Formats: sequence, structure tokens, C-alpha cells
Amino acid sequence: MTGGGEASHKRSPRELVCHAGAGASAGAIAATFMCPLDVIKTRLQVHGLPPNSVQGGSIIISSLKHIVKTEGFKGLYRGLSPTIMALLPNWAVYFTVYEQLKGILSDVDGDSQLSVSANMVAAAGAGAATATATNPLWVVKTRLQTQGMRPDLVPYKNVLSALRRITQEEGVRGLYSGILPSLAGISHVAIQFPAYEKIKFYMAKRGNTTVDNLSHADVAIASSVAKIFASVLTYPHEVVRSRLQEQGRLRNSEVHYAGVVDCIKKVSRKEGFRGFYRGCATNLMRTTPSAVITFTSYEMILKFFERVLPSDKKPSRARTKSHDHAKPQQGSRGNVNSGKDTVSGQSQTQTNKTPSIPMGNKEQLPAGH
Repeated sequence: MTGGGEASHKRSPRELVCHAGAGASAGAIAATFMCPLDVIKTRLQVHGLPPNSVQGGSIIISSLKHIVKTEGFKGLYRGLSPTIMALLPNWAVYFTVYEQLKGILSDVDGDSQLSVSANMVAAAGAGAATATATNPLWVVKTRLQTQGMRPDLVPYKNVLSALRRITQEEGVRGLYSGILPSLAGISHVAIQFPAYEKIKFYMAKRGNTTVDNLSHADVAIASSVAKIFASVLTYPHEVVRSRLQEQGRLRNSEVHYAGVVDCIKKVSRKEGFRGFYRGCATNLMRTTPSAVITFTSYEMILKFFERVLPSDKKPSRARTKSHDHAKPQQGSRGNVNSGKDTVSGQSQTQTNKTPSIPMGNKEQLPAGH
């Protein structure tokens, strides 16, 4: 998301590889650091507060204590593998598609600085592609993180076991449970990324520098503000998505929700407006540092990849330079050759001007001279 490729608009294969690699690496780093808070957030969305917990800032502490007491420290990192497996392709797909769409829209607009609406289109398109590609992994992640609270169910052994069992017991539809609220969640990135781009642009303009040269602190501020803004506006869809992903038709005899609309109605009726923001504070405490880690790591790793990966433009430039150095030599050789050609041309002309001699008289020429 740096401005380095904006001038050329079209993204080369090398640039796309850099964005994909940086996005995947940043996602893995963020998932590793933030997994405990992600577990708490998911359980609060699905099952509410743990027993004997109190409201306020101690929800996180009481949740951490409850998980460690009942499941050990392993419970805090439950679902880490599917989280990493989901975030690796998630951010790899997202950043790649996002940059590609930005390049296309830049060509359409004819301006390197995209408008807010164009940025929203690029972010929404990348979000749709990412949600469709990675939804099965998010279903597995949600269920692995919550299965510790369901002792009556046969637990999944690992990611592959979960994917296989969900496919056998619920079909492909089970792997894509919660896809509609996930697609509705496109509104989140459609708000977050344009806000992030605009904040960076404003900070660069204020600091009299370029977006590429912003400090890590500036990137952290821009990413955190954009994330908080987008999260508060779009959080309810995450609650609906988590509850639909957590329930299973055959692995849970009690079907809570028939679909998105039914889920919204029941949450609203039973828990009120607060039900749609259950775990929001915990989510902000998780997503804000997660966004800072993800975006800062992404920008740093992207610059690293751009520095170490061989550029697909350098060979052509090298050839151009070698050709440029060779041109004078070729030119001099060309003059020589052209001179030779001129001489030969003149001789040929002279030869042509010479009357044609019969083959039989050729042997008489030396004698004549």
C-alpha cells in the first residue's frame, strides 16, 4: 500500500509477489501475538461472559483466568494453527487483489492518488475475493476456539480433521456457513483501507514528505485510527458471523439460528442492542494492536522484499545501458561497414558498368593486362 507503484499504475508480477509475501508474513506475525485475545473475543461473541466474571475492564483478565484454569495455557492458543492458516492466504490474497485493483482504477482515473470512492471499490473487491477464498478456514478457526466450551462434543483433532469432518457431516455448505455476514463485512475494509490511505496521505502532506517515507510511528497511528473507526461501525456483523460459524447442523443437535435474518432477530430480541456489541471492547483491544502489527510489519516487509528480490526492470535497464555503451562502437563499426559497403557498392557499380565479358574471354584478361 505504499505509493511506490502508483506512478506506473500497472503492477508487475514481482510487485504482486512482494505484496502477497508481505501480507502473508504480517498476518502470521499478528496472529501469533494476538491469538489469546482472539480466543476471548470469539468466545464472548458466541457464548457470552464466563462464569463468575464481572463487567468492565476485568472481563479480559477474568476470561484469561477462566481459560487457563479450565484448559491450561494451551487454551489461549486454541485455534492458532487455523488462524495462521487463514491469515496467511487472507492477507496475501487481500493485499495482492487490493493493489491490483488500485492499479486498474488508477489507469481509469488517470491519477496516482485515488479518490475515496475508488479506494472503497478496490477495498471492497479485495474483501469479497478474500472472504470467498478463506471462509472455510475461518469456520474451522471459530470452532476450534470454542470447542473447549463444549465437552459433550467430539473435538476436532486438527485443521485437516475439522475440514474433513465438516465436509462429511455438513457438506460444502458447512464450510461456507457465515459467508453472508462475512461478505457484509466487506463494509469494514471498505471503510478501514480508504481511511488508512487518507490518514497516511494527510500525515505525509503535513510532514512535507511522501507516503513511502512515513515513519513506523506514523504508520502505527494511521492503522490504529482507521481500525478503530471501521470496527466500531461494522462490529455487529462479526457477532452474527461468529454465531453462525460456531453452530453446526449435525455436530450440535440444537440449531440456534436458521440464517442471518433469524440470527439478527433472536439476538435483538433476547439481548437487545448490546448483544450486537458483545465483546467489542475486547475486540478493539485485540484488533487495534493487531492492525498496528499487521500494517507496520507489512510496510517493513514489503520494503525488504522490494530491496532483496531481483527487479524485473533491472535486466532491461542493464541491457539498455550495455546497448547504449555498445552503440558508439556499433556506430563506428557501422561506418566502417557502410564504408566497406560503399566501396563494394562502388566496385559493384563499376563492375556493372564494365561491359559484360563472355565466359570464354575471361582467360584472356590477364594476357590483355
